[in-house]
Amino acid sequence: MPLLWIVTLIWAFSFSLIDVYIAGKVDAYFAVWSRMLLATLLFLPFLSRRVSASLALRLMAIGAVQLGLMFTLLYHAFAYLSVPEVLLFTIMTPIWVLVLEDARAGRFRPRALWPALAAVAGAAVIRYQPLETGLWQGFALVQGANLCFAFGQVAYRNLAHDVPRHQAFGWFFVGALLLASVAMALFGNHERLPQTQLQWGVLVWLGLGASGLGYFLWNLGATRVSAARLAVMNNVLIPAGILVNLLLWQRDADLVRLALGGGIILLSLWWSPPKDPAVASGNPEPER
Repeated sequence: MPLLWIVTLIWAFSFSLIDVYIAGKVDAYFAVWSRMLLATLLFLPFLSRRVSASLALRLMAIGAVQLGLMFTLLYHAFAYLSVPEVLLFTIMTPIWVLVLEDARAGRFRPRALWPALAAVAGAAVIRYQPLETGLWQGFALVQGANLCFAFGQVAYRNLAHDVPRHQAFGWFFVGALLLASVAMALFGNHERLPQTQLQWGVLVWLGLGASGLGYFLWNLGATRVSAARLAVMNNVLIPAGILVNLLLWQRDADLVRLALGGGIILLSLWWSPPKDPAVASGNPEPER
């Protein structure tokens, strides 16, 4: 749990930086590509020659889906949705985490979904607003992005390693970088590059800190908690991000809804079992 809390704080601060200095000012696909490039460069020195080709390919595939495809789908959703609508639809990730984890283990536990549903309800209290009609295409794209991010977490937490994790994680970002490069080439606006040193500095932090260190620690933390707690932690970022935005930038926020929704999410975290149930198949657990 400590790793997930640390990353939540890192991402909450980083989202405020994106909101103030990057969003609407720098091309989103370039921002993602630069973040993946810097994160890849951060982990390249740690790559070990002992990483098997099978492990490297699996990590590349996970990175390509969890980050590369996820960001591509998410940014396409803005063609159909407003920013608040995109943010509202992202609250479904906890459900996808548990559904995918059960599918992987060959089981279905309806009762295990209750903490995730409570986390979604808490996030909805914070984020909900009336929606326009004809949003199904945008909704589908955001759910695709949620599914990609959930898939990456579930796949990584169950991936056996033959070397220490930091010596292989660079391949995760290589996969993400490859897909982000394709997305930037196809959809990027090369006329909207960073214009100030501050914008470049924010992108450097986002690449090395929020992306490089952040995704490594988040996925590592995912291997040390139950799937239910991992699912709920996906929505803890929502009240944390709003609170940081309020404290640092004095942005408007409905404090009653923030407190009520945040309380529900924390209650759902307490409700979540600390350990996963044993898999009936008897297969050995992957190395943590």
